[in-house]
Amino acid sequence: MRELYQDDPERSDALVWGRRGALQGAALGAMGAALGATIPFAARLPGGLLPAALAQPTSAEGGPRMVQLEGKAPLILQGERPLNAETPETLLDDDVTPAEKMFVRNNGQVPDAPSDPRTWKIRIDGEVNRPLELTVGELEGGRFPLVTRRLQLECGGNGRSFFSPETRGNQWGNGAVSCAEWTGVRLRDLLLAAGLKESAKFTGHYGADPHLSGDQERQAISRGMRIEKAQDEDTLVAIRMNGQLIPLIHGAPVRLVTPGWPGSLSQKWLTRIWIRDRPHDGQGMGGTSYRVPVRPIVPGSRNDGSEFRELESMPVRSILTNLSHGTRLPVGTREVNLRGHAWAGDKTVRAVHASIDFGATWREMRTDPPSNRYAWQRWSGRVDLPSDGYFEVWYRATDSDGLMQPHIAANWNPQGYGSNAVSRAAIMVG
Repeated sequence: MRELYQDDPERSDALVWGRRGALQGAALGAMGAALGATIPFAARLPGGLLPAALAQPTSAEGGPRMVQLEGKAPLILQGERPLNAETPETLLDDDVTPAEKMFVRNNGQVPDAPSDPRTWKIRIDGEVNRPLELTVGELEGGRFPLVTRRLQLECGGNGRSFFSPETRGNQWGNGAVSCAEWTGVRLRDLLLAAGLKESAKFTGHYGADPHLSGDQERQAISRGMRIEKAQDEDTLVAIRMNGQLIPLIHGAPVRLVTPGWPGSLSQKWLTRIWIRDRPHDGQGMGGTSYRVPVRPIVPGSRNDGSEFRELESMPVRSILTNLSHGTRLPVGTREVNLRGHAWAGDKTVRAVHASIDFGATWREMRTDPPSNRYAWQRWSGRVDLPSDGYFEVWYRATDSDGLMQPHIAANWNPQGYGSNAVSRAAIMVG
């Protein structure tokens, strides 16, 4: 059924339910039987839209494959080689994401832990006047001010599973994101000490993670950013996460944290930052890698990325953290409290709205300000239900420029970056 709807939604309505136009009569009865409940807002269900309860399997129906990693909460397994695992939205309710709930995104193998983390070295060279080589011990030693910030990190492919047709890569939902508290030195302070030349335009990042092939000459990933982002006061060379040593799986003993931009720029197991006079050409740069179309392309088409741009500030997104998809509420429930987080890359979130009638009407939620720049924002509120039955909680955020999450994933691209469609969680009352 899901595949049928993906190919031709409106024709699928007619084939599956006998529906043509408004959902009523036998078509309404058939859909209600499939859902196991009445649908109070059936007249507002858009044509060609498969109910979320049928489009997205719940955990009770087998749902996603889970994995239990050492020291981690149960995560959704997205890939074993390299290891990638997503955090269920309901585990992201903390204002500060604990290490055990942080998603895992790797491009190669996890390197061995150093015997003495304080001796780990990073190098800054290239278009600088004074190349630097610093140990973690020196970063801790007071030469550079240590700062602590709550910073959200998000995989560039977060939301990839919402693209139609399906794109390449791990089929992330909304949970490839975190907002931990990071402590480190500002990258701009290190660049100031190194002395940027006028030719310094871009960075190139290197880490110690071995390539999956085992070839020591190949990089698992090596990306870079415009020098302006490297000089942002919240771009950190981090040595602590939530006041503790960074866990090995999250980049110990030192990593970049480049908030608001694709997480691939937050190089784990950092060893080198190469200052360049041109855009970096490492693994994960150019073509369609972490790049999106300048103008829309035909979904499903082949493209070499020649008219693509770098994905930089991530688009606005929201998550629902106190209700899981497939939740069943007691008979007679008429009020439902909602809670979650929202963020918007380099921008802030202006508003969050929720709907329980398939997007026909929306209620504004309370949206708290961020604790600091680049921290996600708490949203909360209440919706009223008219009766028992099947409902969907739709939730969307609007950023500080007035851009809101679209109803369907927009700007399709071959590797599925930047998808931020409105999310739907099915709930049953009764």
